[in-house]
Amino acid sequence: MKLRPIRTEAEYDLALADADRYLDKEPGPGTPAADRFDMLLLLISDYEQKRWPVEPLPPVDMIRGMMELKGYTQADLARLLGSRARASEILARRRHLTLPMIWKLSQEWKIPAGSLVQPYELSRERAPMTMRGRRRRPPRRKAA
Repeated sequence: MKLRPIRTEAEYDLALADADRYLDKEPGPGTPAADRFDMLLLLISDYEQKRWPVEPLPPVDMIRGMMELKGYTQADLARLLGSRARASEILARRRHLTLPMIWKLSQEWKIPAGSLVQPYELSRERAPMTMRGRRRRPPRRKAA
């Protein structure tokens, strides 16, 4: 198979089959076969990224994924961000991440900062509770 950009599913299947023969016995570095294998992998990767692009996770989902992956708890997030309420608001999407929060998450939990600065929608849940367990009410208008 001559190396050229992959434009169809049939060409993609041929490229996969061609690359597959190198998987059993990987060619030695610097050989023409190794160069061909590298080029095939680049062409296959390029086609896959164009055909099936992967959307980045929203920041809150990225945080939840890291918590699950590393076994972190909401209490760990609260310690990192400075309060339990703030951690809860972030995870419930009632508050946006701030730059200091992003920096801490990036430094401590090794989450790429670029994945945390994406815009995301806040939840449209009911008004938050007060310390006494009551819903906050809008201020009253003064009678004229």
